Amino acid sequence: MRTRLLITVGTIVAATAAGLPVTAAHAGSGGGGHDDEPRRVGYYTQWSNYSGYLVRNIDTSGQARRLTHINYAFGNVGADGKCFIRNEPGQGDAWADFQRGYPEAESVDGKADTAEQPLAGNFNQLRKLKAKHRDLKVLISLGGWTWSKYFSDAVLTPESRRAFVASCIDLYVKGNLPALDGRGGPGSAKGVFDGIDLDWEWPGSPGNVGNVIRPEDKQNFTAVVEEFRKQLDAYGRQTRKHYVLSAFLPANPTAIDAGFEARKIFRNLDFGTLQGYDFHGTWEPLTNQHSALRVPSGNPTTPDFSVTSTVDAWLQRGAPRQQLVVGVPYYSQGWTGITSTANNGLFQPATGAAPGLNTYRAVSALIGTDGFRVYRDTAAGHAWIFNGSTFWTLDDPALIAQKARYIRTQRLGGGMIWSLDGDTDDGALTRSLAAGLGCRF
Repeated sequence: MRTRLLITVGTIVAATAAGLPVTAAHAGSGGGGHDDEPRRVGYYTQWSNYSGYLVRNIDTSGQARRLTHINYAFGNVGADGKCFIRNEPGQGDAWADFQRGYPEAESVDGKADTAEQPLAGNFNQLRKLKAKHRDLKVLISLGGWTWSKYFSDAVLTPESRRAFVASCIDLYVKGNLPALDGRGGPGSAKGVFDGIDLDWEWPGSPGNVGNVIRPEDKQNFTAVVEEFRKQLDAYGRQTRKHYVLSAFLPANPTAIDAGFEARKIFRNLDFGTLQGYDFHGTWEPLTNQHSALRVPSGNPTTPDFSVTSTVDAWLQRGAPRQQLVVGVPYYSQGWTGITSTANNGLFQPATGAAPGLNTYRAVSALIGTDGFRVYRDTAAGHAWIFNGSTFWTLDDPALIAQKARYIRTQRLGGGMIWSLDGDTDDGALTRSLAAGLGCRF
């Protein structure tokens, strides 16, 4: 689950929580990288450029050459059941997407944007990144925590599904952007996006306040996945290209059963990315793990969530293991006001959320300052830092490597990152993920 906030990336698991079709034509890595490679999928957020993390940083950090896919977060779905882009607070940021001109110092290829070019912004920078890294695929991720409100309406009938899917393919894959202040227009973004990532949070289950939810969302999600596959393949026959289709999937078995027909959706998905984080967070009064590989001993929550329980839940429902891509967080959950040092701060009462940025780069910088030390539960596969009063979860390179080894030994489909801007300047987490998955660069 992902919000559009910079500081608080996690969302409420307690309330909401928390590949390739099995055909020879879609065998392999899902349209990115080499056929025998595990997928490495990184989310780049529309808004991260405002905090100084640009598409260019995906290249300079070394992340780009270690990824197979980038998911651009997010695209919105309107009350009319169509994909759209516009400049409106809370609804869209066309300026960031395709209007903003980049100077040469901030551009992927070192060339400044001009006033005359129809495509600028993040979209143009992603196109430049793909030109530099030929195997890299870019998907538009639709929805997210904030923009899943109208999915249920969009997929309600065969007619609405056809119109919804056609609008998304037209806007992003065909690149027919709206014309705004000299940017955009027909075909202006063609070639930027290689497919669609469905990030509906959640079919048939409560998500963000105000989301439309129906009991038939479960069957309609299956139907819209099939419609996306049908229309993407039809367009692909014209362009002689396979367009990737993926979906972000929850950890909570209740949410899985309410919204997803596992066996059916994976017939048409290239892969599905699994929620591997937000198992606990600052909406709860006790410090806890938020992304553990296994449920820790002594955890006061029963039953609890973990990476392995999430993977097992999907496998038990018929999802093919080679199409399951496990999510790892590049951010932390933090609590403060802790008065007990028992268990090195784990499972202890807190007064509220810890102040400050929660990216890995920010949290890891605290280690060795103000009494912060690293603690690990290697059996459960989670780590944290604690200084006697403030507690932060921590997915560092060692823990990322442990999760990557699990993905590899379980013959799963790869790893997914939320989100790339949390990494260090030299891409330490992404390097650890790729190496743990057996990739060499």
